[in-house]
Amino acid sequence: MSKDWNKRTKLVHEGIRRSQYGELAEALFLTQGFIYPSAEAAEARFVETGPDEFIYARYGNPTTRMFEDRMAAIEGTEDAFACASGMAAINGALSCLVKSGDHIVAARQMFGSCLHVLKILGGFGVEVTLIDGTDLDAWRAAMRPNTKVCFFESVSNPGLEVIDMKSVSDIAHAGGALVVVDNAFASPIFSRAVELGVDIVCYSTTKHIDGGGRVLGGVVCGSRAYIRGPLEMFVKHTGGAMSPFHAWVMLNGLQTLDLRVRAQAANAATVASAVAGHPKLARTIYPGLMDHPQHALAIEQMGAGGTMVAFDLKGGKEAAFRFLNALRIVSISNNLGDAKSIATHPATTTHKNLSQEERALIGITDGMVRMSLGIEDGADLVADVRAALDAA
Repeated sequence: MSKDWNKRTKLVHEGIRRSQYGELAEALFLTQGFIYPSAEAAEARFVETGPDEFIYARYGNPTTRMFEDRMAAIEGTEDAFACASGMAAINGALSCLVKSGDHIVAARQMFGSCLHVLKILGGFGVEVTLIDGTDLDAWRAAMRPNTKVCFFESVSNPGLEVIDMKSVSDIAHAGGALVVVDNAFASPIFSRAVELGVDIVCYSTTKHIDGGGRVLGGVVCGSRAYIRGPLEMFVKHTGGAMSPFHAWVMLNGLQTLDLRVRAQAANAATVASAVAGHPKLARTIYPGLMDHPQHALAIEQMGAGGTMVAFDLKGGKEAAFRFLNALRIVSISNNLGDAKSIATHPATTTHKNLSQEERALIGITDGMVRMSLGIEDGADLVADVRAALDAA
């Protein structure tokens, strides 16, 4: 396919593998195994597979490979590997790079399950140092001779802090470490991760890429040596590969990704601007607002404020619950990136397993509500949020 195409065109056309029937839509190869013409051909394929040769769906599948090729093309990496979920992607991306005695430096501002993966690795003898990801001096101070990975969310969940990808990549590479980024909040549409020096980019494709709340998925994008080397070896043997049906859903989601995400970001900016300074709110957190601590960095890295907004209600958990229960358009759910607007209370859902002290350290208050804006009419969303704030 053409490297000269813009991202929106690649989202529709890149990576297509057509069968002898010449189908227009991407084909769903719903099979777990493949037939070989002879015993000799089977032996040869287990030694080395060609670009259109497959062994087992846990190793690869034509539909899954279409999705991987398209993701690599739009992210700007050499290759990609599709995983069963976003957390399978994170776990695989990190676990295949480290062993007992190695060291990971990670931003403490991140999703609860990502923190849990780091705890698991710690139990296997991997040293983990958690720092304030927005503090570049903290990154420098944490580096050690045995540091193998620097890991962070480009935009943190749920506090929407923005990490300086270029500077952290420079620090990591100077110390001989690779940079792994969870880019889920930015989405592929607002991603400049590879351009800014990131080595390995992970997505929960359950979010913006599916966009319809239908299936789980994840993907890891990186160099061909890494993807088809340590990562593929880890994922295919531990069972975290994406199913062909989920890959087919994701391929269809990619076709409208640019349109949806830009509409969602526009709605997020509209809602955040409309309610900023509301008397019921202690803070409105949105990287697209001028008062966000990393506003300039967010615009430089993403070109937009993103699709997520966080509100800190003055009345704590009780006010947050009244606010959530009063919403009529926005649904209460812990998913995000959907075409439908969604809100959740991180302290009692996505980050409930953290202690009060741990939540406070990363800025999660009892009054915080995380909201993912969908593609509904912006004026309707503003009216819904304002009415809910009045009820809070």
